[in-house]
Amino acid sequence: MEPVYDSLRALPFRRGPERWLGGVCGGIAAKFGLNPLLVRLLMLIAFALPVIGWVTYLVAWLVLPWQDNSIPLERVLGPGMRR
Repeated sequence: MEPVYDSLRALPFRRGPERWLGGVCGGIAAKFGLNPLLVRLLMLIAFALPVIGWVTYLVAWLVLPWQDNSIPLERVLGPGMRR
């Protein structure tokens, strides 16, 4: 699993410091130079679509690294699941 985590850390996205819940919208806004409120509004519109918004946000929340490069999925799976 370590190569997967390394490739996730190589992504140019980080969960932003300007966050309300998980920092996903703040990280996307920071990457593209957008207003975080605009990204949050677009995410709320996506939540209105069946499954797409919620699943996308949940997956992003699990795999996008924080500013310190820690990945929530890696923490959840624990050291026993890493190789």
